[in-house]
Amino acid sequence: MSRGFFITFEGLDGSGKSTQLAGLKAWLEARGESVTATRQPGGTHIGDGIRGLLLDSRTEALSPLTELGLMFADRAQSLAEVIRPALERGRVVLCDRFTDSTEAYQGGGRQLGSQIVLDLHAQLCGGLQPDLTFLLLPDLERALQRARRRNTRAEAERSRGRNENRFESEDHAFYRRVLEKYREIAARETGRVVVIDGDGSIEEVRQRIANLTQERLR
Repeated sequence: MSRGFFITFEGLDGSGKSTQLAGLKAWLEARGESVTATRQPGGTHIGDGIRGLLLDSRTEALSPLTELGLMFADRAQSLAEVIRPALERGRVVLCDRFTDSTEAYQGGGRQLGSQIVLDLHAQLCGGLQPDLTFLLLPDLERALQRARRRNTRAEAERSRGRNENRFESEDHAFYRRVLEKYREIAARETGRVVVIDGDGSIEEVRQRIANLTQERLR
């Protein structure tokens, strides 16, 4: 059996990654493809616990290096439990965020730099890279507005003891650094990363992603 195909979705919070991943999953399955969809952080029992710690706005005084280490602990578990087994079975794997997110958010946003992220990826992930990455980069202000509206609607979860808006509370300078780092990654990884700029409709973006995926799968 041939190795499967690994596709990741990247972008700012509120960029529409999760919506587009779900759309591509449905499109691929309608074509008869075997698909495994996951997310980072999360996607495993251990990873979901790490996700709760990383994204909960009540998590205070988490150092950037601790945050980085937790991101890679989650990723190593996801690779061992979900991603590598699915690829070995010849499946198409769709992942909402991967190491590019860590380079953008911790390397860029937290100002740790790219090299520490790339070194950890080589050591803990065996250097595994996606076959194709869709980087969704709508207007920064609009993306953040969408992300914050989404989290405002989710505030009811706070009363149940949990929410996931720790990153959305960061300032614009943080997100500007994240955006700049994403663009740096795209310029460096031109054969892998497809940048989808602007604010096209959900259906327009979905069709473009489907067309590009079809070309790569051939």
